[in-house]
Amino acid sequence: MLPAVTSLRARSLQHVRPVVPLHFPASEPESERMGQSGRHYLMCKALYDILRAAAGDEHTVSCDAFAYFDAANPERKLAPDGAVKLGVRQHLFDSWKTWERGAPELAFEILSPSDSPERWTFEEKLQRYRALGVTELVVFHVEGEPGSRLRVWDRIDGDLVERTVSGETTPCLTLDAHLVVAPVDELPACVRLAADPAGSDLFPTEAEARRDAEARLRDAEKRIAQLESATARSRISRDG
Repeated sequence: MLPAVTSLRARSLQHVRPVVPLHFPASEPESERMGQSGRHYLMCKALYDILRAAAGDEHTVSCDAFAYFDAANPERKLAPDGAVKLGVRQHLFDSWKTWERGAPELAFEILSPSDSPERWTFEEKLQRYRALGVTELVVFHVEGEPGSRLRVWDRIDGDLVERTVSGETTPCLTLDAHLVVAPVDELPACVRLAADPAGSDLFPTEAEARRDAEARLRDAEKRIAQLESATARSRISRDG
């Protein structure tokens, strides 16, 4: 039975004490909010677009949404820069509670410590991802050395263990794609998804998809104009 249905039926029963609800906010108070740089924002926006393109509407993609993994403690949470929950259609939500919706299978962290302060250390985040229950964790170190910026962890036999990544490409098991490091829009490098290991067939951002559609339209209009011109010349030659 779905958790929402179970909760609704439980409300109709008598209980030995009044309910004391816990509050799981969708965001931190304004006074506690951590800032982020324009670069970090653009990377997260690009990642969201790329994940939507790769996952489609059959799976839910989120960006910087609180994910709670302890129903008794609202402080036990994360805010992945990108996350995917398989088998749940894309929809809007305020925050993600694993005891109601299950754990997201895939999560992304974009680390850029020089311009985007972090609430928790990376080791603290890693422990929280272990508790969250993700199957695949992808970390991109913006300021790392090329060749070592991409790191991935897999959940195997209940443990979350780091994968050996050669260079800056490795499979994305959750989405049956490939993780690569490549430029995106005006950014020189970002973690991306591709249909091939070489990264030549990239899943596009919204802006890239729009530019591609506009380019195809221009090509189609050019071909139509060429055909019309050729038809007109043929008609003139025939009539002359």
